[in-house]
Amino acid sequence: MGTPLGDFIRARRDSVQPESLGLPNHGRRRSPGLRRLDLAARAGISVEYLTRMEQGRDRNPSVAVVNAIADALSLDPAERNHLRYLAKITGGECVAHARPAPPSRDVRPSVLETLRLLEPGIAVVTNRLGDILAHTSGYEAVVSETGLLDAGSPNLTRYVFTDPRARTFFADWDDVADQQAFDVWLAPSAESSEWFSTELAHAAGLDFTRRMHRHLVPKRGVLRLHHPFGCELQLVRETLELSESAQQLIVFLPADEETAQAVDRLRRRRHGRLRAIS
Repeated sequence: MGTPLGDFIRARRDSVQPESLGLPNHGRRRSPGLRRLDLAARAGISVEYLTRMEQGRDRNPSVAVVNAIADALSLDPAERNHLRYLAKITGGECVAHARPAPPSRDVRPSVLETLRLLEPGIAVVTNRLGDILAHTSGYEAVVSETGLLDAGSPNLTRYVFTDPRARTFFADWDDVADQQAFDVWLAPSAESSEWFSTELAHAAGLDFTRRMHRHLVPKRGVLRLHHPFGCELQLVRETLELSESAQQLIVFLPADEETAQAVDRLRRRRHGRLRAIS
């Protein structure tokens, strides 16, 4: 049985073209990308050790080995961080399997006060599972009539993969789907595994699990939205990690004047208030 760490290393190895690293192309092969032999040589480890890591038979590589593999694969900073994170959670997978408590949906009063100060801007508090925990009236105006907030406990990941309206609302749905699937890895591992196995995997199906296990570190550019009211929105995202809560505050800023005017029209349609969902 493989591990997230082994899956990621194998996926990145398969995606690397040997010539991009100055290595010879050995011709047609059954598997794409870089050979284990070449990666092991570049990282200064044995092929046998690399094989054990990829197959999940070695779960505790040293920091030096992890960094050597990152160098050998020429990973960018985001990919390096993900590799280190997977090494950390893979090494801790052999703990006792107590049933995990559900992730907290409580938002600290100081965070709610920060949201109030951001009114009437567009801001939301989520966790890495995609639960929408609190938001400003500006956020509600932007997602109005999309179905995202219709559920009693709205969840962005579930919405992206199970609500047909999401494919129209998000102009770059494929990129957003990759982002939401990737973020599940960044949730507390026991909690995300429980939620994934009992709820999301069943609802979202194979597309979600395929994206999740592909370990593609997403590029988070401008968020483009097709609003049901006919507005075309382009929003820049600023994400602030909230310490000790595994939550994040995301602020959305209009990327151009047309979006700013459209957001202002949407706000005038809805005179909502700050909403915390618990």
